[in-house]
Amino acid sequence: MSDVLTLLLALRQSADGGVVDAIERLIAEAPDRELNRINVLSFAAKNGLDEEKTIAAFLHAARLGLFDLSWNVLCPGCGGVLDASTTLRSVNRDEYCCALCAAGYEPTLDEMVEVTFTVSPRVRKIAAHEPDKLSMWEYDRQMFWSSGVDLPEDFEHEVEDIVLDSVELPPGERAILSLQLPPEFVIVFDPVTHSTQFIDVKGEPTKERQAFSIVLEETHPQHETLTLHPGPLRLALENHSGKRALPAVWVAGQKLHDLIGHRRPFLTAKRLLTNQTFRDIYRTQTLDIDQRLKITSLTFLFTDLKGSTELYERVGDLVAYDLVRTHFKVLQDIVASEAGAVVKTIGDAVMATFPTPDRAISAAVRMREAMRKLNEERGSEDLLLKIGIHEGPCLAVMLNERQDYFGQTVNIASRVQGLATSRAIFATGTVVEDPETSRFIKRQGLHPMAQKAALRGVTDELAVYEIP
Repeated sequence: MSDVLTLLLALRQSADGGVVDAIERLIAEAPDRELNRINVLSFAAKNGLDEEKTIAAFLHAARLGLFDLSWNVLCPGCGGVLDASTTLRSVNRDEYCCALCAAGYEPTLDEMVEVTFTVSPRVRKIAAHEPDKLSMWEYDRQMFWSSGVDLPEDFEHEVEDIVLDSVELPPGERAILSLQLPPEFVIVFDPVTHSTQFIDVKGEPTKERQAFSIVLEETHPQHETLTLHPGPLRLALENHSGKRALPAVWVAGQKLHDLIGHRRPFLTAKRLLTNQTFRDIYRTQTLDIDQRLKITSLTFLFTDLKGSTELYERVGDLVAYDLVRTHFKVLQDIVASEAGAVVKTIGDAVMATFPTPDRAISAAVRMREAMRKLNEERGSEDLLLKIGIHEGPCLAVMLNERQDYFGQTVNIASRVQGLATSRAIFATGTVVEDPETSRFIKRQGLHPMAQKAALRGVTDELAVYEIP
């Protein structure tokens, strides 16, 4: 049996069989391009697979060595990859600059960091394992633009109407391009070094040859915009970097915007950090102790068992311990099935995260029903769950050797849980008023009751809803 078949067999022990079948076909049959920086959500949609099961399968496959996981910092504007690494620990700058968009961005884990998977060279050798050998347009497609940019199949043909000229330039080499400048905004851009030069072409056309030169460097300094006339241009390009460069002269018009403007969902770092399989596999390997990464929106759910002290006294330590463990297992399964993750347990309490508020509310309703069924089976009311939910910005951090979260959003979620009585779900206005949450609540026939609440450590009263 080959090593790949052995790894796939091992993968079947921990991942969904249908997803593993699709992964096996992908490795055996897909063209090289489809095995580089795989967009897991797109892969799931194309194959009619459940997203959560697909994410889990690729994580297990990466752990086994079938794929290499990559964390890519993206430009929110053009969708280009500004930085790529095998670890989230490398996302350590206060600002990432996109030379193509001439803009800087503070990194957040919501939409600025994607997670992709590339087949391991030990499993199958593909062209992208040696990016310096990719053709110019395959380099643009596979290495510069992110998996969230939905480029057309005939990308190379499409750029013919957008690119005035291009050249492959080895390290230390120089080239001269002769071209006609149209009365448009033009960008000279190299996707390897990210060197960029903006040219505003306007005014009266000229027949005299205009000339200027650009030095391509890995520091890719931002040059001031040049103003030139429509007409002939002699463009000198010098590659001072240690890599092959692929500069092209793009017309930055509507056709370029249309070409790169089609977007599709992709696996974000935020979604992966709040994935139970990821937390189980990677545990303490995600962040450095001093890292503080921003998330603009994450939903926190806290639970606690009412009267757990009395429970231990009433039924005894052994029975109570088994009950509490059963309750933890049920809650964790529900959290994971709703695209969430248990961050930690504190005594008899659970802290969990979800990518969106509606997932948290759905989990809370299912938790309450699960506890009701467990109590019915026992003929008692031993497991009475109090639940609180809040959504907002936070920081992803390392605390006590585990990936955790910090900020006022976390504090408020905990305080809201403290308002809850047995069997009640308490959620803040940002959760209940979320459009997807509102639709879910309506479908379930629930009727949240609004109230104002003063929470310890929070200056203003908050709108809090009780979901009976």
